[in-house]
Amino acid sequence: MRASNFKQFWPRVLEELKAAFLAAVWISVLAFPLMTLSIGLNSNYAFSMARMPKLAGAVFVLTILWRFFLRRRSFQSISKVVLESEGLPEDLKKGPRPSWVSVVMASRHRGTGLAVLLLVMASVPFMASPYVVSVMVTALIYVALGLGLNVVVGVSGLLNLGYVAFYAMGAYTYALLCTQLGWGFWLCLPLGALTATLMGLLLGFPVIRLSGDYLAIVTLSFGEITRLVLTNLAVTNGPRGISNIRPPGFFGLNLNGGPKDFLVSTLGMNPAMDVNKVLIYFVILGLVVLTIVCVFRLENSRLGRAWLAMREDEVACQAMGINRVSAKLTAFALGSTWAGLAGVVFASQITFINPASFSFLESIMILSIVVLGGMGSIPGVIIGAAVLIILPEQLRFISQYRMLVFGALMVLMMVFRPGGLIQSVREVYIHKGAAGAPPRGPGAAADAGGPAGGGGAEGRS
Repeated sequence: MRASNFKQFWPRVLEELKAAFLAAVWISVLAFPLMTLSIGLNSNYAFSMARMPKLAGAVFVLTILWRFFLRRRSFQSISKVVLESEGLPEDLKKGPRPSWVSVVMASRHRGTGLAVLLLVMASVPFMASPYVVSVMVTALIYVALGLGLNVVVGVSGLLNLGYVAFYAMGAYTYALLCTQLGWGFWLCLPLGALTATLMGLLLGFPVIRLSGDYLAIVTLSFGEITRLVLTNLAVTNGPRGISNIRPPGFFGLNLNGGPKDFLVSTLGMNPAMDVNKVLIYFVILGLVVLTIVCVFRLENSRLGRAWLAMREDEVACQAMGINRVSAKLTAFALGSTWAGLAGVVFASQITFINPASFSFLESIMILSIVVLGGMGSIPGVIIGAAVLIILPEQLRFISQYRMLVFGALMVLMMVFRPGGLIQSVREVYIHKGAAGAPPRGPGAAADAGGPAGGGGAEGRS
């Protein structure tokens, strides 16, 4: 190390150590009563300093790591700006590094990989315990909810904080029709989706002219109004909820009789497994696959392009001739449809629902799945749901600290990767008609629609 670099190195190290030491002292002062005092069974106070050095040391080390990664990220951002402003040759300019999901989806073996993944998912009920299957069903329900909200928030740019209301509509539709009229699951499944769709249209009409914070406040109010109405209605049994909801049947067969014996003896299924839970797993897995296909096709359709344009600039979108009213209503209706389907499956899974199951925190959880996974990214939403639902279950070995660790991991994720786990990739089409050159980029000739004329750029997610 040169003498000049050595002189610059040690002051920075001392600065980082000083900042970490002050952070450790400050956190120790704030946490002093909680870490040193404990109350016994007879209200006796006990004082102990044993945990304070561990807390201070942990804060000291974590602060150093935190500041190191922040400085590294800032240095990378500054270096990128400097390199872009230097006017480097074309062969030295590199675009953003694609994610591993983008590479896999663009490969020629994409179909084979998706088929293997679907086969693995289909084999879970025959290889895992009932607890794992129950967790997987919950995770798949949140995948469907996240994909539905992704249409509204990630693709259309409409911040909806009352999405849980449509989830509740689907669940209560099936619960009431099942317990009051004796209707079956398969008949109530489309009816629950239809009820949620109508509620989405009902919400969409008053909020057509709203955006941003105002839209968030209105949708939040809508979700809370729905919960309060369900709490005070006599037909919904108020806060006591509705119980004895039947799981989905299969042509009237007793699935825990002969079919269960066949699955246990032939496929080696766990004898403690409830076959009704297995059927629910395959129902929600099929709905998730259907949701992925529909959302993917919607994003690459004319309507999806209108949603993307509305998300980027609503005024410019309307100036280009896109019907803003139709686009918003369609986004709210389609997004709420998947919530209604997920609500019907949720009610059949737990066989009991009450208004407390559809609180504001559920909307925040679904929104966190979309943001954490990546706005507008279908693979990101799937992985985000898996992280937010499955990871807390895997952290049970650290007992009461699991949610603290989980929250810290989420904060680190949002700081160092604010775009989400898997960011949405946009293909850019460059048209160079002035120089007589053909358009460049995948599918550019089809988008050009004839002879290239004028400059411009068009992107899609």
